[in-house]
Amino acid sequence: MYDLLFRGVLKRLDPELAHKLGMVVLRAAGTRAIAPIVSRLTAPDPSLAVEALGRTFPSPFGVAAGFDKNAVGVRGLEALGFGHVEIGTVTAIPQPGNDRPRLFRLVADRGLINRMGFNNAGATAAARRLARLRRRGAVVGANIGKSRVVDVENATGDYVRSASVLAPLADYLAVNVSSPNTPGLRGLQAVETLRPLLEAVRDAAGATPLLVKIAPDLPDDEVGAIARMAAELHLDGLIATNTTISREGLRTDAAAVERMGAGGVSGPPVKARSLEVLRLVREAVPDPSFCVISAGGVETARDVRDRLEQGATLVQGYTGFIYRGPFWARQINRELARS
Repeated sequence: MYDLLFRGVLKRLDPELAHKLGMVVLRAAGTRAIAPIVSRLTAPDPSLAVEALGRTFPSPFGVAAGFDKNAVGVRGLEALGFGHVEIGTVTAIPQPGNDRPRLFRLVADRGLINRMGFNNAGATAAARRLARLRRRGAVVGANIGKSRVVDVENATGDYVRSASVLAPLADYLAVNVSSPNTPGLRGLQAVETLRPLLEAVRDAAGATPLLVKIAPDLPDDEVGAIARMAAELHLDGLIATNTTISREGLRTDAAAVERMGAGGVSGPPVKARSLEVLRLVREAVPDPSFCVISAGGVETARDVRDRLEQGATLVQGYTGFIYRGPFWARQINRELARS
């Protein structure tokens, strides 16, 4: 049914407009009147629960950052069966993001290109919503990034400001230094730059678990170095991976991809490298108490199982929602419970 709807109607809509319409539906699904009804159809089997980061996750499968930037659809996503939602990326200073168009479908690849640019209402607005969510028990992580108007040299203070506002209200924080859509951001992944930033954010986060999110485009040795450093700094984990700047192996017409322009590719095109990075992280830090969240190219229950078997603690998806529809998490959870 959803496949027919997507091919007949949704793929003709501007991707960002389609996403906004979807968020309207999600907000409705998360209301007190509707959420219990939806949950009866979609709740994960209790056998899927995972203990991590000091919380019980109802399922290992959650929603990656980027889908719900402002924490407006968390209740609906929870009702649909996702084990957690990572909101954001949130910045200390509200910002509109990059100019449109900035989101593109790669239908032949079941992927996306995005250069959204951390469009969000800011940390203070997100904190207000998290405070309301916290009273109702949802498992929510907050992904934080650098405000565009802040120079890279002053990035640490900017991250600390967001962490200070959001840490008391989030189940975990994720430091995003890996988006390709904020100038200079990926340069913060260099170990000598990243260490003091993570130390400062860790201190600001206090008892709230802290993870760092890395790019799939890092060389293998840098992946291992960052993972080991995260463990040395007593961070609680690492998220692997963000979107890729690579255009290799795409099935979508090369001229069409060129017209879409810059941005990060998500979905199946990043799957193989995301798995490689997961293995590298686990080789560097085999300790199972170090939480590794695997994201990138996850679409099926088999994909989720593969990540868990390779050492992931939790798994996240985003792009698959566009191609699989609202009962995506239910389908994955049911297949996981049967295996």
